[in-house]
Amino acid sequence: MPIMDPLKKTLAQKHRLYMKICRECGARNAATAVKCRKCRSKNLRWKKRELVK
Repeated sequence: MPIMDPLKKTLAQKHRLYMKICRECGARNAATAVKCRKCRSKNLRWKKRELVK
């Protein structure tokens, strides 16, 4: 079921796509994270994303 409301769609995309991934354990972290929540590594990357319209 697609989301038709543009405000809800942008909010959902931000929540699902803008996060950091730990390069060591693969855990998902918040966008504001500096260290991994699971293994405490500082080796984080942004999640790869492609917006579909």
